[in-house]
Amino acid sequence: MKFYELLILAVGLAMDAFAVAVCKGLATDKLKWKHLVIVGLWFGGFQALMPAIGYFFGGAFGGYIEKFDHWVAFILLAIIGGNMIKESFGGECSVDGSLGFKVMLAMAVATSIDALAVGVTFGLLPDVNILAAVLLIGIITFALSAVGVKVGNVFGSRWKSRAELFGGIILVLLGIKILLEHLGVL
Repeated sequence: MKFYELLILAVGLAMDAFAVAVCKGLATDKLKWKHLVIVGLWFGGFQALMPAIGYFFGGAFGGYIEKFDHWVAFILLAIIGGNMIKESFGGECSVDGSLGFKVMLAMAVATSIDALAVGVTFGLLPDVNILAAVLLIGIITFALSAVGVKVGNVFGSRWKSRAELFGGIILVLLGIKILLEHLGVL
């Protein structure tokens, strides 16, 4: 996987976390730097951890499904991206402003499930540097989540749906690209 593809994928995956971070910022009265760092660490950490876990599952079972792995990658990315696009038309934020352990753990896991599925896809692809992938995904998600908290606090929720729509489109397009490459069209 080329660096620019990985970068685009990282941004696409981070859009869920960005959207939730915007809502966190919206629900925070007196924003402090620690809010940005805490949200960034939770979301960036889980967005980095989940593809690593998925990669090992994909690698372990890749031999059994290599004849149709491109279809698996396409379907996973299309479903994840499609859900993000659908959610982008959902409406207002309904996120608790709390930064407590239970709240943040639940949100970090919820926003990184798609990264787990992408990690499975990484395990099926021959040219993925998993260390570079997880680091880039984690760093991009950390940065965009921290920015999202600030954006939500300053501008409100109008950016949430655009972020989810953008992220969903990116994931669907990457799934189509993987499928077309394996079918020999690209």
